[in-house]
Amino acid sequence: MNPVDSADVALSERFADMLLVERGLAANTVSAYGSDLARFAAWNARAGRTLRDVRREDVLAHLADRVDGGSGARSAARLLSTLRRFYGWALREGLVHADPVRLVSSPAVGRPLPNVPGEREVDRLLEQPDVATDIGLRDRAMLETLYGCGLRVSELIGLGVAQVNRRQGALRVSGKGAKERLVPLGESALDWIERYERNARPALLGVRKCETVFVTARGRGMTRQAFWYRIKAHAKAAGIERPLSPHTLRHAFATHLINRDADLRVVQLLLGHSDLSTTQIYTHVARERLKSLHRAHHPRG
Repeated sequence: MNPVDSADVALSERFADMLLVERGLAANTVSAYGSDLARFAAWNARAGRTLRDVRREDVLAHLADRVDGGSGARSAARLLSTLRRFYGWALREGLVHADPVRLVSSPAVGRPLPNVPGEREVDRLLEQPDVATDIGLRDRAMLETLYGCGLRVSELIGLGVAQVNRRQGALRVSGKGAKERLVPLGESALDWIERYERNARPALLGVRKCETVFVTARGRGMTRQAFWYRIKAHAKAAGIERPLSPHTLRHAFATHLINRDADLRVVQLLLGHSDLSTTQIYTHVARERLKSLHRAHHPRG
C-alpha cells in the first residue's frame, strides 16, 4: 500500500486551515471534510496518484468504488461537496491546473421532511411547565425563547446575559462558525425572560455567578442533555406522542412562519442558514401539511 504523498498531506492541512480561518467553519465540519479528503487521497495513493494528478475519471471511479462498498447517495454527495471545495480552492491558489470535479454531477439525495408539531401542540407544550416554581418558570422562558426565536439548542443554552437587548427586543446570537446574527425577540418570549430573570434566576443562582441566562438549580449553565430531558418530560405531560426535541421546535418556528406567508429569505436570516436551499425544506413541509389537511377534510380528498 503506497503511503499518501507528503505534499498531499501538507496540501490537506493548508485546506483545513483555510476552512477554519477564512471560512469560519466549525471544527467538526472541518474534521468531516478532512476525513473525506484523506480517504480520497489514500485511495489515489494506492494507484500512484497525488491529489494534483486526479482527473474526472478518477473521481468517478472512486465514487463507484464507494458504492460497491455499500456507501449511499448521501455519502457520495458529501464527498463531492468536499472535493468541490478543495479543488475550487486549489485552483484559485494555483496549486492545480484543472478542477476534476467540475463536470461530475451530484447524486439525487432524498431528504426526509422534519416531523413538525402543529401550533396547538406547541401551545400545549409551552403551557405545561409549572410557572409557580423557579424551575417551571425557567423552563417556560426557555421554551418560549426557543420557539419564538428559532434558536439551535446550543445557541439557547449558551445565550449570555449581555446578548439579550431588551430595549431593541432582540437577541445577538452566535451561531455556527462563530457567525453572529440579530434575532427579533417577540413580546411573549421577552415577557417570560423578564419574569424568569426577576423571580426565578436570582433564587436559582443564590450567591453564585453565571454569565448565561438560563441556569440550573446548582447555579450553572444548562447542558443540551438536561434541556432535552426537560422537553421530553413536558411533552409527555402534555400528551404529545410525536418525538419532540429542541431541534423540533426550531423546525416548528420555521414551518409556522412559512405557513403564515413569511418570506423564505427572511426565514433564512432568522435561522442563520448560509444557504437558501437548506431553508427551502420548510416550504416542502408546509406543502405536505396542506396535502394532509386536504386529504383529511375534503370530501374528494
